[in-house]
Amino acid sequence: MRVLMVLDCVDADALAEFWAAALGFRRGRFHPPYVRLVDRRGKLPDLLLQQVPEEKRGKNRMHLDIQVKNLQPELARLSDLGARVVVPTHDDAGFLTTVLADPEGNEFCVIVPPTDGYDWGQLTGGEG
Repeated sequence: MRVLMVLDCVDADALAEFWAAALGFRRGRFHPPYVRLVDRRGKLPDLLLQQVPEEKRGKNRMHLDIQVKNLQPELARLSDLGARVVVPTHDDAGFLTTVLADPEGNEFCVIVPPTDGYDWGQLTGGEG
């Protein structure tokens, strides 16, 4: 079995620039209406950006969480790429969380997990 993440978008090619930079992925082989983004380390599922005619409406039913050790540098980096804050930084049961939206309005979270939790131990030192 293989799992792919798929994100609907109006301009798959333009949104690929944002998500490739945000996740550190690279473009892979694809055929329209998809743009494939591939984890450079080969550890995470591919992200397929599927071009659709309609704009996003309402809340995402599924979203990405980006877990980091240092929140502010990552928020600044993602904002520079074109993300915007939707819900300011808050404590979500011990997880410092900020909800952002990509340039097409798809929500995602940037999270600092508790330092004594399983998620913290999974983070590499090089992440922002």
